[in-house]
Amino acid sequence: MSYLKIENLNAFYGKAQALSNLSVSVGQGEIIAIVGANGAGKSTLLDAVMGMVRTTGSVEFDGAELKRHNTAFAVKQGIGYAPERFNLFPYMSVRDNLMVGAYTARDEIEKNLEQVYSLFPRLAEREEQETATQSGGERQMVSLGRALMTSPRLLLVDEPTIGLAPKVCLEIADALRRMRDDFGLTVVITEQNANFALTLAERLYVLEAGRVQTHGTAAELSQDDRLSAAYFGTH
Repeated sequence: MSYLKIENLNAFYGKAQALSNLSVSVGQGEIIAIVGANGAGKSTLLDAVMGMVRTTGSVEFDGAELKRHNTAFAVKQGIGYAPERFNLFPYMSVRDNLMVGAYTARDEIEKNLEQVYSLFPRLAEREEQETATQSGGERQMVSLGRALMTSPRLLLVDEPTIGLAPKVCLEIADALRRMRDDFGLTVVITEQNANFALTLAERLYVLEAGRVQTHGTAAELSQDDRLSAAYFGTH
C-alpha cells in the first residue's frame, strides 16, 4: 500500500500549468528521489503535496486526502517540508529558527531537539549563531532540522545539495539515511544532481516539463544508456 499516493496531478500558477497528469507512489520507509532539470516541476510537486499551489487530481498521505486542505493540515498529518529556498529567519539564532518548526509538536520539543543535534552536532555548537552568518551547508542543516521539529512521519526535501561542496553533500546524505534508519521517516527529495540521487534513493522519478518521463529503481535507471547520458553524466 502506498504511504504517499499522487494520482493524475495537475498544478497551476494562475493560468499556467506546471504539472500535467503526474502520478507518484511512495512506500512507507522508502527514500525516493524526484530528478529533473531546473524548471521541470520538482519544487511544484512538493508544493502541491503541501497544499501551496492550485491543483486537480488526488494527493493522499496515509489514507488521508490532502488536496482539499491547506499547508497547516499537511503538517498536522505528519509531513515536514525543507524547501530549497530555506525560508529561514536570517537574524534569528539557530535555536530560534528550529523553534519555529515546533509549533505543532510542543510536547516533543526536547526529544526533537536531541534528534536534530545528534544528526547535526555543528548546530548544537552554534545554536546561538544567527543563520545569516552561516555557510550554505549549515543553513541547509537548519532547514532540515526545523522540518524535523514538526515531528514528521514523511519528510519532503527540495534540492538538498544545491550549491553545496561535495563533502557537505555527503554529510547531508548520511543525515537523510539516518532519518529513515534511526528515526523511521519516509523521505522524498528533489534533485538536479542525479548522481547524488542515485547513491541515496531506492527509486527515482525523472521529470521533464511537468511530466514523469520515466521511473524505476536506482539500478534500473543507472543501466539505461540513454538516461545515463542525459541525466547521470555517463555513457
